[in-house]
Amino acid sequence: MARDVAIDLGTANTLVYVRGKGIQLNVPTVIAINERTGDILAMGDEAYTMIGRTPAHVVAVRPLRGGAISDFETTASLIRLLLDRVGAGRMGKPRMVVCVPSAITGVERRAVHQAAMQAGAKAAYLIEEPMAAAIGAGLPVNEPAGSLVVDVGGGTTEVACISLGGIVTAKAIRVGGFDMDAAITQHVRREHAVAIGERTAEELKLAIGSTSPHQSEVEAQVRGRELATGLPKTVTLLGGELRDALEDPVSQIVQAVVETLSEAPPELANDVLDKGIFLTGGASLLPGLAARIARETQVGVHHTEAPLECVVLGAGHAVEDIDELAPLFVDAAVSR
Repeated sequence: MARDVAIDLGTANTLVYVRGKGIQLNVPTVIAINERTGDILAMGDEAYTMIGRTPAHVVAVRPLRGGAISDFETTASLIRLLLDRVGAGRMGKPRMVVCVPSAITGVERRAVHQAAMQAGAKAAYLIEEPMAAAIGAGLPVNEPAGSLVVDVGGGTTEVACISLGGIVTAKAIRVGGFDMDAAITQHVRREHAVAIGERTAEELKLAIGSTSPHQSEVEAQVRGRELATGLPKTVTLLGGELRDALEDPVSQIVQAVVETLSEAPPELANDVLDKGIFLTGGASLLPGLAARIARETQVGVHHTEAPLECVVLGAGHAVEDIDELAPLFVDAAVSR
């Protein structure tokens, strides 16, 4: 029997849950391709180390941008490799539950569905990421009670108020961890006239990024290429200036939460006030983000137990009982 799988095909990381086994894979959503031959050279961690370090004919690409497929063939190849890596397709074609952002269009949903089928799925079901996150967090999604989930990923931020097995009100924006990295890159280029790469910006964010002042401000040294001379140069960055650089994407995320909460029906808003807001997704771990959302919404904010794995755990719960949770799936052609 083929083992059914759930895939959280994220812009930054891809996680694979195998029915009966749990999470079997967690790798960066990066694939390295030889453009001369079309061969796939590496995927995941190995391909991630190649970003910015390859010769002209080898490209390390992220096949998803903003939660949507930017390269169909590469995404299908990536899913096929994932199935091979976890051994899900050895005994036949598996059924597959794939997480998708609620922000993507009907065309983009069909692209995900077709990529999964082309990769060897017997059947492919789509579940919206906020719903999967709520299931993974153990929230009562099928009860007539409001739960507000904020999923801050690499390419998108999704805020959804869920009740009775459906999304009552939601706001999805294509702003996430990568936009924070881009804001840092632009800041260093503008203020210090030094160019840094995507990976360096992410390392800076993890080292000294925050949304609120600390008692002891930290600093970090970063190496890049000076724009004027083209030579390597080291500059020192303070936590305060990185905080300023992150203000635009952070404020957009906070505003999305405020707008979703303001649009929720009064009874559900009361439920959220009682239970609080649940944060999930890798970029939600930015220090101070939870406190910033709590301050601006006047509602308590909780991090889910496993922010990085929450979405795939919810999809995994669905794959363990596909028939029971089938009403939570979305049609590949449906657009919000």
